[in-house]
Amino acid sequence: MARPTPLSGFPELLPEQRVVEREVIDTLARTFELHGFANIETRAVEPLDQLLRKGETSKEVYVLRRLQEEAAGADAGLGLHFDLTVPFARYVLENAGRLEFPFRRYQVQRVWRGERPQEGRFREFTQADIDIVGRDTLPFQHDVEVARVMLDALSRLDFLPAFTLQVNNRKLIQGFYAGLGIADVEGAIRIIDKLDKLPPEQVCTRLVEEAGTSAAQADQCLALASIRAGDLSFVERVRELGVEHELLEEGLTELAALVEGCLPLVTDRARILADLRIARGLDYYTGTVFETTLSGLESLGSICSGGRYDSLASDGRTSYPGVGISLGVSRVLVPLLQRGAVTADRSVPSAVLVAVVDEDSRPASERVATALRANDVPCEVVAGAPKFGKQIRYAERRGIPYVWFPGAEGHEVKDIRTGDQEAADPATWRPPAADLRPQVSADRHEASGDETSSDGPTGPAPTTTKEQQQ
Repeated sequence: MARPTPLSGFPELLPEQRVVEREVIDTLARTFELHGFANIETRAVEPLDQLLRKGETSKEVYVLRRLQEEAAGADAGLGLHFDLTVPFARYVLENAGRLEFPFRRYQVQRVWRGERPQEGRFREFTQADIDIVGRDTLPFQHDVEVARVMLDALSRLDFLPAFTLQVNNRKLIQGFYAGLGIADVEGAIRIIDKLDKLPPEQVCTRLVEEAGTSAAQADQCLALASIRAGDLSFVERVRELGVEHELLEEGLTELAALVEGCLPLVTDRARILADLRIARGLDYYTGTVFETTLSGLESLGSICSGGRYDSLASDGRTSYPGVGISLGVSRVLVPLLQRGAVTADRSVPSAVLVAVVDEDSRPASERVATALRANDVPCEVVAGAPKFGKQIRYAERRGIPYVWFPGAEGHEVKDIRTGDQEAADPATWRPPAADLRPQVSADRHEASGDETSSDGPTGPAPTTTKEQQQ
C-alpha cells in the first residue's frame, strides 16, 4: 500500500499532542461543571432545512449520502452539523418538557465545515460551547455569568498565551445608529463588522454608498467603532458623541454591567475589553456579543465567540432566549502544537516501566504492574527482556519517569531523570502527583512565532479568517 496523502483540513494529532488536547477538554469540563453546567451531546446530523435556515452557511454543510443509495431514502436531506448552536436549539425544543429552565449546558464535540482550510480553520474540528437558555425570558445577569465562566475556564489553561475577551452590545450599536437617523441599521452593522478586514476609508465609503448614510453619519459610526476600554471609561466616551436613543442607553447600561462584573477576574493573562467595533456576523445576536483573541496570535482572529440571542429557538407558542459562548478548541490548539508552543512531557500515560529480568520472571513483573495499577499508578511492562540499559533507554524515549526493578528479595524503583533509586513496595508506592499523569507546558516564545503549517504534525499551511465560531 502506498503511503497515504494527508487530507487538508482534517487535523490528526500525535499521542503527546493528544495529551494536550485532552487536558484542555478535561479542564474546560471541570470548570464548566464547577459553575453548574450540565453536559449534553447531540447527534452529528441535522435536517438540511434547519442547517440552512440562515442561508449564508449553505456552502459549508457536508451532506449525508449512502454510497449504494439508488433513490432518495431515509438519509436524504441530512447534513453534518457545522456548529453546536443549531443542534442545541433543536435539542431544547425537543426536550423542553423535560428540562428545568434556565437550562445550563456545556457541550464539547466535533463539527464539520466544507470550507477552505486555513491556519486555525479546518473542515473537521472540536468546539466547546456553554449556553444558558430560559423560557420566554432570561435575565441579563446570565450574560455576565457566561462571560465570567469562560474567563475562569481560559484562565485555568495556564499553558495558553494571554487572552483578551472583547465585548460589545448589539443594542448599543443599533440604538446609536437609530439615534443618528440611519435607515438601514442592519446594513450599516454588517459594513462596520468588516473593519478588521478593510481600512476605515473604504468602510466609510461603503456606509455612504451601500447603507445610504450621509458622510457625517458614517464618521459618527466610525467614531463609535473606534472606542475601546478595559474599564468603564467607554460609557462617557459614547455619551460625548452626542447621540441619544432609548435602545442605546439600554445597551450601554448592559455593557457597563458586563465589564464591571468581569473586572474582578482580570489578571496579567486575562483581560476584558469593551470593543465597540464588534458586532458579530450572524443575525440572531440581539444584545451582548463576545470575541476573544490570543496575545501574539491575533492573526488567528477570534478563538472564542458568541452572544445573546433572544429568538434563536421557538415552537410558535414559547420562545427560548439564551446567551452562550463557543471556544474553538482545535482553532486554538493546532497552531500552538504545530509551533511547538505547547507540549506534553511524555507521549504515553505510563508513569512507570516495569523491567523484566528474563522471560521466566515476566509473571513477577506482571504482578508488580497489577499492584501498581490497583493503586492507580499507570504503568506498563517492557516488551522482551533486553539488558537493563536498553530498558531504561526505552523509558527515556517515551518520557516515562520511573523504571521498576522487581527482585526476589525486594523491589527498587529508579527515577531515570535524577538517577535516584530506592526500595519500594508496589502495593503502596506512588510517584509525586506531578509525575502521575503527563504534564503540559508552554514555550511563550514559540507561541508568538510566525511559522505556519496546516493540518496537524504534517501537512500544508493555512492562513486565517475571523468567523470560525458560530
